Amino acid sequence: MATSAEASTRAGRYVAQSAGYRAFIPAPLPPQPAPVLTGELQGLLSTADRALGRLDGSVLTLPNPDLFVFMYVRKEAVLSSQIEGTQSSLQDLLAAEAQLLDQNLPRDVDEVVNYVRAMNQGLARLHELPVSVRLVREIHAELMRGVRGGRLQPGELRTSQNCIGPAGCTLATATFVPPPPHGVPEALGDLESFLHTPDTLPPLVKIALAHVQFETIHPFLDGNGRVGRLLITFLLTERGVLHKPVLYLSHFFKQHRQAYYEHLQAVRDRGAWEDWLTFFLRGVIEVAGEAAETARRILQLREQHRSSIAAQLGRAAGNGHKVLESLFDRPIVAVGDVQKMTGTTYAAANSLVSRLVKLGVLHEMTGYARNRRVRYAPYIALFNDAGPGAVSGEAGT
Repeated sequence: MATSAEASTRAGRYVAQSAGYRAFIPAPLPPQPAPVLTGELQGLLSTADRALGRLDGSVLTLPNPDLFVFMYVRKEAVLSSQIEGTQSSLQDLLAAEAQLLDQNLPRDVDEVVNYVRAMNQGLARLHELPVSVRLVREIHAELMRGVRGGRLQPGELRTSQNCIGPAGCTLATATFVPPPPHGVPEALGDLESFLHTPDTLPPLVKIALAHVQFETIHPFLDGNGRVGRLLITFLLTERGVLHKPVLYLSHFFKQHRQAYYEHLQAVRDRGAWEDWLTFFLRGVIEVAGEAAETARRILQLREQHRSSIAAQLGRAAGNGHKVLESLFDRPIVAVGDVQKMTGTTYAAANSLVSRLVKLGVLHEMTGYARNRRVRYAPYIALFNDAGPGAVSGEAGT
């Protein structure tokens, strides 16, 4: 058992700076003394591993897992961005990606679009580059390109002091002041070494520790929260904990936002690593269960609509099935899109869309009379529920 003095410096220490404020200098991982993985934590770790195994199995049994991953990635993008104060919804993101020039779309939807790009770029890069400082910088550049905060050195480690706290706070009154800029490269280098040094820590524990360390280093002037949550997904995939990126932990972090921030700070102030691990593993268990249920409902919905199309569309059923399958990675389409998918005339495509609307597969989107748009509303609805306890946004980059 750690003494109070050991606990208070277990994650690092506060060091007075010449400008009159205190900055936190993180200790290299793993924590010393090491996390005690017994009792409740041991049980949670076992339950979390089983939950992830069930989720992985649920997704891999789907007809085309990669198509279903499309919406999981977007769900995570929306929720992680909302934690940082964006207002865009999943529907807004899908509309923006479908290039609907809607003046009612929130201005911050581009930030969520960037998150999707950053996620997909990172997942693709993992085939040739391990999770590393280089990868993190690449992802940050993609995340911040052309959006608010985009002028704040996208992809570049900060060269000035930042802080976390309420709007208008100073370095002296901030809730937390990360390490000075000259200490950031070394701290990130230590984190990278920790990630790739063999040890006996369970993968979920290692990932949970790494997330806190990254947020504590806060290496960029903006976007740290989002990059830190992307890091969880990349590590889960890189370590083979999940074959597909279908665990949107931002759902849990958003539901319990205040507790999330308090646990991060408690690690710094009191070395409360075990409390953080308990919180993190409970989130994994909860979200993995929800995601596995969503996968089951996706499969059920697909079979229901395949049956309806086969029974009701006659000779057009083949094209109806073709459109249905495409909707899982493009849930908003125009009649022209359907025409290209099916290779038919515009009139035939328009007729097929109308019949799919009558079947309840597609739903009309209002305001697009000249360029008719429809969406796969029942599918989108499976991802739209933010769940109980969701709260409004507070910026915490």
